[in-house]
Amino acid sequence: MLVDDVTITIQAGNGGNGAVSFRRNAQTARGGPDGGNGGNGGSIYIVGVDDILGLQDFRFKKLIKAEDGIKGAKQNLFGRAGKDAVITVPFGTLITDLTSGEQWEITNTQLKLLLAQGGIGGRGNNEFKSATNQTPRYAEKGTPGQERVIRLELKLIADIGFVGLPNAGKSSLLKSLTNANPKIGNYPFTTLEPHLGMLSGITLADIPGLIEGAHEGKGLGIQFLRHVEKTKLLVHCIDGTTEKLVSTYKTIRKELEAYNKAILDKPEIIVLTKSDLISEKEAKKQITKLKSIKKEVLVVSIINDQQLDELKSYLIKFVKSH
Repeated sequence: MLVDDVTITIQAGNGGNGAVSFRRNAQTARGGPDGGNGGNGGSIYIVGVDDILGLQDFRFKKLIKAEDGIKGAKQNLFGRAGKDAVITVPFGTLITDLTSGEQWEITNTQLKLLLAQGGIGGRGNNEFKSATNQTPRYAEKGTPGQERVIRLELKLIADIGFVGLPNAGKSSLLKSLTNANPKIGNYPFTTLEPHLGMLSGITLADIPGLIEGAHEGKGLGIQFLRHVEKTKLLVHCIDGTTEKLVSTYKTIRKELEAYNKAILDKPEIIVLTKSDLISEKEAKKQITKLKSIKKEVLVVSIINDQQLDELKSYLIKFVKSH
């Protein structure tokens, strides 16, 4: 199961308290202050990894906490700093602080983002001695670590996104073009999560089928529409056996627009799928209808190697030129 949207709480470590202590030993009965400082709390960092399943760990783990700093001790011993916590997320993850509204995006594996600052260790009473107060009997408490409630939202960084109504043939096409192995069946919502495949170094994403009203939460809702925002090209798959080609096309475009109008500006081609189920004459009629709304139309059957090769060449050439 692909986990692509989770909310977690992160809590940096608290700073350790400073110590109140006075030097006492066989030679010194009433020595001066020797309370050490507390250690700083650990911070929380986020780094990107090349793994779309990277949010899987947060399905049940909802609290990430760094280590607290250790309190100071006598003989001016400073407390040890708390260990940092490092969270790994897939690159393409959008991070949102649900309180402040701040956002960060992880776009590579080199960035190490400080997200929650550890608390500062408190000063021991040795730090407070002065000419006028040589025996301070107080110390500082460590400050609390920063806490945030954050949303981690994965947006797949795929070169090409396959969109269309349920049963439009997207999964079968992805399987034929790449080594992906999505679940395939002749009923709605076979694809319940995005699938990725690789074609000559190009990443293809099969987005679960949309229906009218998807942006309002109908069907599978808008939970996967975010995955087409990063693509360079949309491949709009339409079942060649359907009679309502134009309205089918407009339904999906309407849902994309309702979610994010900018998606409509992306380059797009229409792929008429399942062409082996209709006659050549009928296929030509369908193409004519589609070309009235979109010039770039390809006809593909997963059992026609020539058509598959033409589509592969088109996709590879497009991505390499953009």
